[in-house]
Parts: sequence; structure tokens; C-alpha cells
Amino acid sequence: MDLSQAVLSYDANIPRNQVGRIERGEINTTITTLLKICKALKIELKELF
Repeated sequence: MDLSQAVLSYDANIPRNQVGRIERGEINTTITTLLKICKALKIELKELF
């Protein structure tokens, strides 16, 4: 899937810099945020892992 951080952050309703920090492994995130990302990607949480 070719998706920019900006589009993902908009679709998931989370800050763009947070998406980047999660992607780079700089922060741990909450289940709530992971669920928002999954919803934006139209996948189930188990698919993310």
C-alpha cells in the first residue's frame, strides 16, 4: 500500500509527527491509537502485527 504519513494521520485523526515517531520506533503507542491506524488502513489489529 502506498500511503503517505500525512494521509494516514488525517485518516486516523492523529498528529502526523506521531505517525513518524511510531514508524521509526521512537515511541510506544496506545491500543487506541493502533485501532485508529487499523481503521484508517481498513485492516484488523491482528494484521498489523
